[in-house]
Amino acid sequence: MEGLSISRIIPIQVSCKRHCSAFLPTFSLHLRKNLSRGQVWMMKRPKSLDPIAASVQPLEASSIGHFDNKQPSKEVLELWRSADAVCFDVDSTVCIDEGIDELAEFCGAGKAVAEWTARISPGIEELVKKLKARNINVYLISGGFRQMINPVASILGIPQENIFANQLLFGSSGEFLGFDANEPTSRSGGKAAAVQQIRKVKGHKALVMIGDGATDLEARKPGGADLFICYAGVQLRVAVAAKANWLVSSFRDLINALE
Repeated sequence: MEGLSISRIIPIQVSCKRHCSAFLPTFSLHLRKNLSRGQVWMMKRPKSLDPIAASVQPLEASSIGHFDNKQPSKEVLELWRSADAVCFDVDSTVCIDEGIDELAEFCGAGKAVAEWTARISPGIEELVKKLKARNINVYLISGGFRQMINPVASILGIPQENIFANQLLFGSSGEFLGFDANEPTSRSGGKAAAVQQIRKVKGHKALVMIGDGATDLEARKPGGADLFICYAGVQLRVAVAAKANWLVSSFRDLINALE
């Protein structure tokens, strides 16, 4: 699966158990290797993605056309610098490409998936490190799937409890059972709901959402994100970009604004 992280996929035996969270009761996969029975897949912790990220060139600022919000206002800069929480979309933001198309391979329980290579966006590792150095909480919020996002979170040093994504469920024999409907991202408006839940539970004073799509923009609402930054380094969605508080084509813009 492209767009997430470098991983080997190995067959294992799986069973589901409840995982307690400060946010939601969700199901996590309890994994133990068993090569002789039903097959699902677990991803090893990948090595650094720096070489891959370096090979990916983001869109240049000049290529995204004329938008008044490419230069942030004083108020936007102040809010960015004072934020105590930042939520990132994953596909086409933290990672290059949309992972949902490749997921069909992963969902075919019983089929061997050999290996996939993922790519993270240039500058995301540095930005997350910069945010964490400022004691800013970082979250990943995605309509994708937790099993695919976990390796990326591991590389970025983002704890599992700070991931809001859909959960694939498998039976004791490795058969695909469906999705965890308790996850807010499994429903329409789920990203906005996840952001509101984060803010309510954690009590963040200033929260920023960074993404490229309409569902990311929806997170900017009362009780949710105070600021929406549209990242157009992978894809430019004009309608979304036009409504953003700040439009960037490189994470370097956000890093520089913190220095």
